[in-house]
Amino acid sequence: MKVYISADIEGVTGTVSWEDTGGSGADYGTYREQMTAEVAAACEGTLNAGADEVWVKDSHGAGRNLLPAKLPKEVKLIRGRRGHPFMMVEGLDGSFDALMMVGFHSRAGSDANPLAHTVSGSASHIRINDRYASEMLMHTYAAATVSVPLVFLSGDQGLCDDVASLNPNIGTVAVKEGVGELAITIHPELAVERIREGAEAAIEGDPSACAIELPDHFEVEVRYKEHMTARRMSFYPGASLKEPFVLRFETDDYFEVLRLLMFVL
Repeated sequence: MKVYISADIEGVTGTVSWEDTGGSGADYGTYREQMTAEVAAACEGTLNAGADEVWVKDSHGAGRNLLPAKLPKEVKLIRGRRGHPFMMVEGLDGSFDALMMVGFHSRAGSDANPLAHTVSGSASHIRINDRYASEMLMHTYAAATVSVPLVFLSGDQGLCDDVASLNPNIGTVAVKEGVGELAITIHPELAVERIREGAEAAIEGDPSACAIELPDHFEVEVRYKEHMTARRMSFYPGASLKEPFVLRFETDDYFEVLRLLMFVL
């Protein structure tokens, strides 16, 4: 079995401030270590369950957060970015059997994580058909275009609830719950243990039970925080300005949705 793991940081145990997630933040080093520990745990659980090959994509920011030497030696790590519309699952294709997400977070417009957003901070919410879109939803749909199911996710409780509404067979581990500008978290070592166990159980289970069915048609709505951003982005080919703050786009091809979102967020 070949498994792809996408890793973010805003859903990692303890992160609560943008300073925790990168740059010169005083605590970034601590949470970079925790992100690495949680990803390593997912890798270990996957390998324990018999996976033959594990690829990890460092998907936060510039893709240079994970500490490579602290991952299992069997893992292949994708660092950096190449600007492909698959974004947080760059390199994923039909050769993989399963997708996992570690450290993921709730969507823009949610109050389930003080760091809730979708791709960038420019949108107050994004809708794809009848669902508000998180990075989880965007990339689960991307994986579905190449017939790879999401089988496991760790992050905040709100996102885990969203996953359950998408397909209750997908394994989840909630490591924190957002309340306003704070988060109530479990112990970092307990998070690592639960992620290892959850990943192992997901691979030992039936990945096909986690598959989702892609819609035949996509209606995308991006509501921006600034009306001037909406107007500027409305010049993207095929997009239109629905109202002063809202961009609208329709297509039958989900790859075109990803291409749009890569450019307008």
